Amino acid sequence: MKKLSLSILASFISLYTFAQADNKVIIGTIDSIQSKMLNEKRKIWVHVPDSDPDSQYSQQRFPVVYLLDGDSHFSSVVGMIEQLSSINENTICPQMIVVGIPNTNRTRDLTPTKDSFDLSSGGGEQFMSFIENELIPYIDSTYPTQPYKMLIGHSFGGLTVMNALINHTKLFNSYVAIDPSMWWNKQKFLKAGEKIIPQENFTGKTLYLGIANTMAKGMNVNDVVKDTTGGTIHIRSILELNKFIKSQKPKGLKYASKYYENDNHSSVPLIVEYDALRFIFEKYRLNLEMNDDTDSSVDIANKYALHYKEVSQLFGYTVKPPEAEVNGIAYQFLKAKQYKKAESFFKMNVANYPESFNAYDSYGDYFVAIGNKPKAIENFKKALSLREYPESREKLNKLLD
Repeated sequence: MKKLSLSILASFISLYTFAQADNKVIIGTIDSIQSKMLNEKRKIWVHVPDSDPDSQYSQQRFPVVYLLDGDSHFSSVVGMIEQLSSINENTICPQMIVVGIPNTNRTRDLTPTKDSFDLSSGGGEQFMSFIENELIPYIDSTYPTQPYKMLIGHSFGGLTVMNALINHTKLFNSYVAIDPSMWWNKQKFLKAGEKIIPQENFTGKTLYLGIANTMAKGMNVNDVVKDTTGGTIHIRSILELNKFIKSQKPKGLKYASKYYENDNHSSVPLIVEYDALRFIFEKYRLNLEMNDDTDSSVDIANKYALHYKEVSQLFGYTVKPPEAEVNGIAYQFLKAKQYKKAESFFKMNVANYPESFNAYDSYGDYFVAIGNKPKAIENFKKALSLREYPESREKLNKLLD
């Protein structure tokens, strides 16, 4: 149906995800949920990828990113994921739903223990209950989600990420802690976590830790760990956490960290999020050779199939090659008269999306191209049995005349 080449498919996806009616660029909606746990109505900012504005393909379902301090980081994270998920055969990460969680009482919700530093603090566990028992079920019942979930947080949000990883390990698949406030409550949570981490099984979990340069000029990471002043407790606490995790090598945890010498506490989130996505989804990218599309002996469709089997293992559920992407590749090969390669991709969509009228309509186009009129008619009829579509009807009638 969609005769798109690989070179323009990515721009098609990106353009229509962001462009909306009335000449406005809209990247999400503001939803809300009444929380019994928190006894308040909570706004949530939600971005759902829209790579199929004409409803040509089977509905996709997406992994979900839960973003703390959502109103502050929503636009940058959405834009980054859209960019990294739309590079086609060099796609870095999957398209994902982004759920931004704005604050009402930030210190209350994002601190796991109470501290005299702020008497409203210590509501972290109640906030985690809200996420687990109210927010996630609401998102799963309202939006086209897949089971894979990521949690991203900065500063107090990073502290919450560490609380989720340590005390609610199974809740998310991957965790991104950006310059987390591990100094909180005189490091009591940090010390408690160091006792729990060696005993926990983190199989299938990923943590990326970003560390900003919050030291005074002239200091370095080797010297700062020896310092005892209050001005360095923030970075010292994160460095201690990093050293502990690296030395303990927690069971099953996929872990990476990076010190960002040229970024401070405020500037570091964007670059950490970028690096984290590349680390977490390092096996998501399909690496093809330069001649894969021109060498007739290369079974490129099988490469796609095997790659997505590996991706499925990464996510913990079956991940199919995106119908729109496969369709575009098939038409590229059809245009180049590489019929064997074209058919293998058309057949892939028919096998993966048997309820898609587009899969059969496109396969019908293939049979028209090779002169197999009976098979073309068969596939157009199948497409129309799934959905009455004027273009499919016109093509069928032309063959029957």
